[in-house]
Amino acid sequence: MHGLARALRRAAAPGRLPVSRAGGAGARPWGWGLALGLALGVKVPAGCEADEAEPKPNPLPSPRGFGAAIERSRDLVRRIKDEAGVPGILVGVSVDGQEVWSEGLGYADVENRVVCKPETIMRIASISKCLTMMAVAKLWEEGKLDLDAPVQKYVPEFPEKVYEGEKVTITTRLLVSHLSGIRHYEKDVTKVKEEKEKANRALKLTKPCQDKEQKEKEGTGIEKTDSVKPRKEHEGEVKSRNSKPGRRDKEFEQEEYYLKEKFESVIESLKIFKNDPLFFKPGSQFLYSTYGFTLLSAVVERVSGQKFTDYMLKMFRDLDMLSTVLDDNEAMIYNRARCYVYNKKGRLVNAPYVDNSYKWAGGGFLSSVGDLLKFGNALLYSYQAGQFKNTKGKLLPGYLKPETVAMMWTPVPKTEVSWDRDGKYAMAWAVVEKKQQCGCCRQQRHYASHTGGAVGASSVLLILPEELDSEATDTGLVAPPRGVIVSIICNMQSVSLNSTALKIAREFDKEKRAQYTG
Repeated sequence: MHGLARALRRAAAPGRLPVSRAGGAGARPWGWGLALGLALGVKVPAGCEADEAEPKPNPLPSPRGFGAAIERSRDLVRRIKDEAGVPGILVGVSVDGQEVWSEGLGYADVENRVVCKPETIMRIASISKCLTMMAVAKLWEEGKLDLDAPVQKYVPEFPEKVYEGEKVTITTRLLVSHLSGIRHYEKDVTKVKEEKEKANRALKLTKPCQDKEQKEKEGTGIEKTDSVKPRKEHEGEVKSRNSKPGRRDKEFEQEEYYLKEKFESVIESLKIFKNDPLFFKPGSQFLYSTYGFTLLSAVVERVSGQKFTDYMLKMFRDLDMLSTVLDDNEAMIYNRARCYVYNKKGRLVNAPYVDNSYKWAGGGFLSSVGDLLKFGNALLYSYQAGQFKNTKGKLLPGYLKPETVAMMWTPVPKTEVSWDRDGKYAMAWAVVEKKQQCGCCRQQRHYASHTGGAVGASSVLLILPEELDSEATDTGLVAPPRGVIVSIICNMQSVSLNSTALKIAREFDKEKRAQYTG
């Protein structure tokens, strides 16, 4: 009995409740039952041993052949987490269609000490635009949507527009590439123009230095991590060097970022901006606009004949993305993480309450890194399926046709990308094209990516296709998808993740090629 009493006292001691091997919301408070079992001599199941409440990395065994890439990539993610003060961060990697690494670091819920795990669900912010583009592309393939028709054909509630006395046309094609002239969160066109001019001047000043730094990095093999965004998400404004991740940059100072009104339909949410003047003539300039995607969701709704949210959720089921849902405050969503920001004093606080029903299409979905990998692989498979000839009819068709994805990933003139200066914006994706200017110098690989920034969240999804040759595609020895996909999500705003995702993709690509050559 003395042994039982001692065990019970140990179980009741603060910080001695064990956590599950995976951690997170599934952590199990064994406490008294475990103590009783110990006292009676019952063997404790593996993974149920008492441990401190502080989350400790306990990764699964590394998949065969990628152990080194995982270790180096985990170090990169830890750097971002520590430098930016991120409470919790998720990372997932797939190689040739197989998920080879997924892990959560830190806390999904700081107050309740719930640790992150691969199944944790967070706001994916503007990666939602990529999901919406998949729906647009599907409807276009089915012949239901004309990308070049005026949007009023489908959404007559959106008024016809005039710019400088001239009647102008906004089409779906312009919406998906942010060339419509519809505003973003800033309503003052003068401020937007001033900020763009300031950003362009800063870019011209920093470009020679960046080019020099890039050459030095390539020479030494050492690269600096990107924890604080060097430019404001999607708008290209160079931020102050003293800016703190999680604090409100100028975009997050806009009142409409913090709307609390629940909109019952996407048509209703058009009232926020539909009567505002255009910032420029459609097709003439690039201006990143989440509201353009709100209008796009109305187009999808009318063309599909279903509520936008219903159509998207059905598409997620078709893609086996069962953890991807609406960012609905009322719904019970298991494994949902909390969101955080830093206040003016530099203290970690809960992110303010927002209702994202006004921008489902542009930034209103929650997901896991595993689901984003599935989404990326569905796109990559569709993109590459047409290149494989000798499959004897055994190769299933992709969710989209190869030429459709090729169109989506073709850079559009007059566009720009704030998170990747090598890229241009395409159709809801930023795309970097393959390029090498000089022999024995930097080789620019072809890849597609999108980042996201929301209240209390940052994200990135990057797809690095394998450079296929005819020997691989004609012999039938390999099948799509071929390439590396990286997804990273964290519960802190204003954290730049794109270049880290690219470094991770390169690590796994390098190790994959080493296996083939070895």
